[in-house]
Amino acid sequence: MPNSRPRSRRILQAAATLAALVASLARADAPPPNLPGPMPPAANQRLARDIFRDLVQIRSVHTVGTAGTAKVLVGYFKAHGFTDSEIRVLPETKYPWQVNVVVRLEGKDRGRKPVMWIAHMDVVDAKAADWTLPPFKFTERDGWFYGRGTSDMKDGDAAVAASLIRLKQEGYRPDRDLVAAFTADEEVGLEQSGPAFLLKAHPHAFSAGLVINPDGNSGELIDGKRVDFAVETVQKSYVTFTATVTNKGGHSSEPRPDNAIYELAHALVRVEGYQFPFATNATTRMYFADLAKRESGQRKADLLAVAASPTVDQAAARRLAENVDLNAILHSTCVATMLRAGVQENALPSRAVATIQCRIMPDETVAGTEARLAKAIDDSKVVLAPLGNYERAGESPPDPRLFAKVQKVVDSMWPGVPVVPVMSAGASDSIFTRNAGMPSYGIGGGWNDLADIRMHGRDERMSQQGFYEEVEFTYRLMKELTGGRP
Repeated sequence: MPNSRPRSRRILQAAATLAALVASLARADAPPPNLPGPMPPAANQRLARDIFRDLVQIRSVHTVGTAGTAKVLVGYFKAHGFTDSEIRVLPETKYPWQVNVVVRLEGKDRGRKPVMWIAHMDVVDAKAADWTLPPFKFTERDGWFYGRGTSDMKDGDAAVAASLIRLKQEGYRPDRDLVAAFTADEEVGLEQSGPAFLLKAHPHAFSAGLVINPDGNSGELIDGKRVDFAVETVQKSYVTFTATVTNKGGHSSEPRPDNAIYELAHALVRVEGYQFPFATNATTRMYFADLAKRESGQRKADLLAVAASPTVDQAAARRLAENVDLNAILHSTCVATMLRAGVQENALPSRAVATIQCRIMPDETVAGTEARLAKAIDDSKVVLAPLGNYERAGESPPDPRLFAKVQKVVDSMWPGVPVVPVMSAGASDSIFTRNAGMPSYGIGGGWNDLADIRMHGRDERMSQQGFYEEVEFTYRLMKELTGGRP
C-alpha cells in the first residue's frame, strides 16, 4: 500500500514462552549464524530466476494493471504440471486489467482449511531518469538483481511460484490444500485491492485457516550480521485526511491577513508539533523487552520500562521516541505529505489544501484521530475530511506452535537467528485477511539491510544469494506448515 515501506525497521520481539520454545530447538553444535543457508537445487534456482526476471520486466503499476504478470505466472504453472482446474484466473469486475491468480495444490484432507500464501504482483512506478539503471529491466550486477519490484515484492512472487512448482514436481501432497494467491493492487491503497475483491467475489477460492504474507521480507541485517527474523503479527493502519482553507482570494498587489496559504501553513506547523499519546500492545511490549537484552544503561532501562505494563512510562517513551524507528511504533503519527494551492503567481489563493497521512495504532479510530488533529489545529477555518476508505485489523496472536515451526526452518538455514513477533508501522494486504477471520502472519525469507532499504526507492535491488535463500526458505516453510519436513 502507499508508503507502506520502510517498515519502521520492524518492531521485534519474543515472549518468554516463545523464547523457551526457540531455545529448545537450537542445536548446541550450530555453526555461526552468518554462514549462508543451503540453496535450492540448480534446476529450481534457474526456474526461480527466470520467473523473477520475467515479472520484474513487466511494468505492473496501477494504471497498467497485473494482467501481464498474471499471464507470466499462469504460463509457468501450466508448463510445469499444474492443470486448469488447479489455476483460477480472476480479473476484478470493475477493473478487468487488474488480474488475480489463485493456484491450489490439493491436500490429503480436503476438510481442513488450507494454508495460503498471498503475494501482490503490482509495484509502485519508477522514473527512468531517477535511476542509474533501467527500472523495468532485470539487471544482474556485482551479486545483485536490480529492477523495480526486486525487493517489493516480485522476489516473493517468484519464490512462492518456484516453491509450489518444486513441490508439484516432487509429487508432494500436503496434509491440507496449499494455496498461493497472487493479487493485484496492493500498492494503490485501500480503495481498491485484490484481496478485498477476492474476499467479496470469490470467497471459496480465497479462504484459509492460516495465511502467510511474505511482503516486506523478515530477516534483518545490521552491519552484515543476521540479527533476527521477524514475524509480523499486527500492523498500524493508515487514514488520510485533507486539510482545506478557502476564502475569496484577490489580487497579489493587495495582500490580506486571511491568505489561505499562510493559514494552512500555520495549521500544519501545529500538526507538526502535536504528539499523539504513547501506547503499546502485546507485540510491541514483547519487542521492547527483547530489544532491551541487547542494550545497556538508560536505553535498556527505558525499554524495560515501556515493556513492563500497558500503562506507558511517559518519560521513558519520550526518550525512546527520539529514535525515528521507535517513535513510529510508540504511538499514532500524522504527517503532511502533499500541498496544493493557488492558480497563478499574481493572484491570492482562494483555496489551499494539504494531504495529511496518519499511521494509527490498531485500536485507534478515524473519528478519534480526526478529533485529535482538529484539536491540535484549533482553527475553525481549516476543514478536515477523511480521504478514501479505511481498514484496520487486530492482532494475529503470536502462536507458539507457529513460531516453533518458523524457528525450525530458520534454524535449518541460519542457525542461531531468533524468530520474533513484530508490529509493522506500515500496512499490507494482511489487513483484509485478518478482518475476514483468517490468522495472518508476515513471513518472508528475504533479508533487509537496515542501513540500505530500497523498497519503493531508486535502484531497488535484491542480492542474488539472498534471493535463492528466500526461494529455499519458502519451500521449506511450505512443507513444514503442511505436514512435511525441511
